[in-house]
Amino acid sequence: MSAATTRSRTPDRLCAEAVDLARSAAEEAAAPGVVGAHVGLVSEGDRVVTHFFECEDLGYRGWRWAVTVARASRAKAVTLDETVLLPGPESLLAPEWVPWSERLRPGDMGPGDLLPTDAEDLRLEPGFTGEDEPPPNSPVSEEMAELVEAEDAEVTGGAPATLPVAPRRGSIAAVAEELGLRRARVLSRYGLHVAADRWEEGYGPKTAMAQAAPASCVSCGFLNPIGGSLGQAFGVCANEFSPADGHVVSLSYGCGGHSEAAVMPKPPRPAPPVIDETRVDPFPLRPSPDSGSVSITTDETSAELGHS
Repeated sequence: MSAATTRSRTPDRLCAEAVDLARSAAEEAAAPGVVGAHVGLVSEGDRVVTHFFECEDLGYRGWRWAVTVARASRAKAVTLDETVLLPGPESLLAPEWVPWSERLRPGDMGPGDLLPTDAEDLRLEPGFTGEDEPPPNSPVSEEMAELVEAEDAEVTGGAPATLPVAPRRGSIAAVAEELGLRRARVLSRYGLHVAADRWEEGYGPKTAMAQAAPASCVSCGFLNPIGGSLGQAFGVCANEFSPADGHVVSLSYGCGGHSEAAVMPKPPRPAPPVIDETRVDPFPLRPSPDSGSVSITTDETSAELGHS
């Protein structure tokens, strides 16, 4: 440890004793009656000391007036360096600013709120528009044609008449099992209608969220289609910030978390100040002539004494 570092940790005696100079500087910078008691000092370096005074202003509770004084080498006079108002260890400070996209949590979205989706959102990818080529899972695509040929060649090694056992793939039972029909009972038309009415009541176009949404779920990238006849009117929401995440939603439903929403949220309105320093309160020195307290007269010498 160097000698300069050792000296900087020990407050200079003359600078430490200049409490009155520091207080007068703080009172000159602050309003009358705002500077409180002396609460300590700290050495900022060689012959540099900062004095702290309590701040009695209601708008700065817990803050401290910091007055830095210094003196030149081999000089006896202490001079003023600067005066500032700094937060103390118990002062109320604004929390660290966090972008809205990081503050948002699932369930925070309400009716009328819009959640813009980033263009590089990892949860989304470009969809098929049908302009250039068929989608990868289309039966007319080259990949699917090659896959079908390979599976057929593997399953049916020869003509069906020469096989000892009929291939299971492609049979009525296999197709029924793949479609989920090999069950003892399935939903009736009445059961489908009752389920559709129940789902539409919770996440349908008549809800407050859907009425304030910028677009419907049918055009949202977070909509996961479902199979069966109900897939023509319903899907599953896969947006974690949407109130319908993981629920079956109507294609006419919508929320502010639509994948193509591009409206930025309004900036937050600042809280009203504790002390309004911009307002001016007028204090008239004389009563107004039309206030009724003094009679109106053109000649001040002939005016009657007293008040009405």
